[in-house]
Amino acid sequence: MTNLSDTPDRFGLVSRVFHWSMAVLFALQFLSAAAHWALPRANPLRETLWSYHANLGMTLFMLVLLRGAWGLLNLGKRPADAGLMGQAAKAGHIALYVFMVIVPAVRIIAAAGGARGLSYFGISVFPVREAAIAWTQAVAEWHGEMGWILAAVVLGHIVMATVWHRFIQRDDVLKRMM
Repeated sequence: MTNLSDTPDRFGLVSRVFHWSMAVLFALQFLSAAAHWALPRANPLRETLWSYHANLGMTLFMLVLLRGAWGLLNLGKRPADAGLMGQAAKAGHIALYVFMVIVPAVRIIAAAGGARGLSYFGISVFPVREAAIAWTQAVAEWHGEMGWILAAVVLGHIVMATVWHRFIQRDDVLKRMM
């Protein structure tokens, strides 16, 4: 029987579903950002991928908050890493969560005070305004840059889980999340 909660030996079903669904959505999110950055305007692929960027971001933000709450509920039960590398892993995971919260939060704040408003899959979250609130727009200036930093941290997470743990340490830590 599959355990829903985490144990010292492995992550439970809920944590694994959060992790892998977010991994897929982050891959799509970074793909949409890369297409927006690299492809010329009016490119159909660029426009199609970019049209999903805000909805993906909002979905990821909600999943991050839910996953964070779930993680806190399971904090004492989760697999632990010891030593210096364990501390580095903890710092890396904290960096992931900080960026996974801040990157969408600054864009949501900007949308709350922006002239265009914000909708989530067609449902209005923030209405259109006559004029944008300046300070809400200023916080969003770093959204893109922080998003690329998040992409680098995610890439580091993938490298550590695969290259370091699987091929160098040969400790199969990845199996805890499979």
